[in-house]
Amino acid sequence: MERKEITSIQPVLAELKDDGTVPKNVRLKIERLMEMLNGKTEMQIKVSRAINELEEIADDVNLQSYTRTQVWNVISTLEKVK
Repeated sequence: MERKEITSIQPVLAELKDDGTVPKNVRLKIERLMEMLNGKTEMQIKVSRAINELEEIADDVNLQSYTRTQVWNVISTLEKVK
């Protein structure tokens, strides 16, 4: 179940990473986040770190509202795993 949730957010994160309207610093954070989620760390640790990082991203003032909504949706999905 947990792996399925992580797999379901990968396309959303990839879309955000490739979106030209997303600030570069946010795209870099998302890229590092994707690498971390694919790592070998324990699932609960990965999810907690990802949620913290995504909450930081959602607070970025330069983020478009629709992008922020996508980030919140990813956070919600990860909280189901937790």
